[in-house]
Amino acid sequence: MPELNVEPVQIPVPGGKIISEHVGAASTGHAAVSVAHMKAPPGWDEPFQTPEFDEITVVLTGTVLVDHDGGQLEVSAGQSVVTRAGERIRYSCGPAGADYVAVCLPAFTPDTVNREGE
Repeated sequence: MPELNVEPVQIPVPGGKIISEHVGAASTGHAAVSVAHMKAPPGWDEPFQTPEFDEITVVLTGTVLVDHDGGQLEVSAGQSVVTRAGERIRYSCGPAGADYVAVCLPAFTPDTVNREGE
């Protein structure tokens, strides 16, 4: 039977970004995948991280910047990026902020994101 998720769970993160998890460890108990809607304010950034999950990011509005060992990717509205488990990356956004959807495989957890300095 289909399962309606009426209210996503808010996941606290640094820098004022809002994470609304619709499916995942915090919201539905799913460990294999998480799906979250992200709203990042203008100029938002977070520390480098080395996640234990793959992440697919689909940008709806604005620009998401992904710093990695080889440089920086600029991901604009209508584009997507895939990062792999074990890659050292850092997300930020441009001056207009960003609205995007992230899918993590396996599911995001605070213990598996491995943010530097935490």
